[in-house]
Amino acid sequence: MTIWPKALAGQLILVIVMAVSASSVGMTPKEQNLPTPLGYVSDYANLLDEGWHKQIRSVCKDLETTSGIEMLVVTLPTISSLPHVQEYASRLYEAWRIGTAQQERGILLLVAVKERQAAVVVGKSLLAVLTPKQLDEISLKFLRPMFRSGQYGVNVYRSAVSLATVAGQVPMQNEAQKPKRSAGFWMNLGVVFLMLYALWRFTRPERRHPFPRWKKGEYWGTGQGGFGGNFGGFGGGTGGQGLR
Repeated sequence: MTIWPKALAGQLILVIVMAVSASSVGMTPKEQNLPTPLGYVSDYANLLDEGWHKQIRSVCKDLETTSGIEMLVVTLPTISSLPHVQEYASRLYEAWRIGTAQQERGILLLVAVKERQAAVVVGKSLLAVLTPKQLDEISLKFLRPMFRSGQYGVNVYRSAVSLATVAGQVPMQNEAQKPKRSAGFWMNLGVVFLMLYALWRFTRPERRHPFPRWKKGEYWGTGQGGFGGNFGGFGGGTGGQGLR
């Protein structure tokens, strides 16, 4: 895992997770002594009233609908189970499988009240727009003042809006288009159908002989007699002309 931490006055740490830690792969949040997600907003510290909770949830939901990016907001009374907010945020991001199965299109905004720290974890597919500079600006405007003023609802909401606005610039990942059939494929398919149709036509009970009129004697007659007569006519015609 590559982590770029930056501390601001000891109160804020921004984290960018670039890969999944092998040590925690396959472990449930409970096995890692981590909380379980409660939706887009997991307010374990009870910092958000109903109004702010709904607005933050709406921001996260709209972001995922329009861009496919999953953003979760988490508040905790403390992160005492782990020594550093960087490690806690990274493990939570991985354990909750935020983003996609590859965890490349996710955002986690974590607020720890007792430690007076916040962490923003970003999947590597979003690094093109959510750069450390962008995250620093968000922290200076909203997250650092949040701990001084105690106004968590409005500042968490504004942080979420800012993160969603910047991340929304990343194009949505569409499913790979199915390859188009080439002209040769359709030609070969047509030949197969023609062969099957011909086989069906000539193997029906009433069409077992490919030349039914010959089979009835209209050309062959009773055998050599018909053929002989034709030959005789041919001979007579030749004799009438004479050979010079």
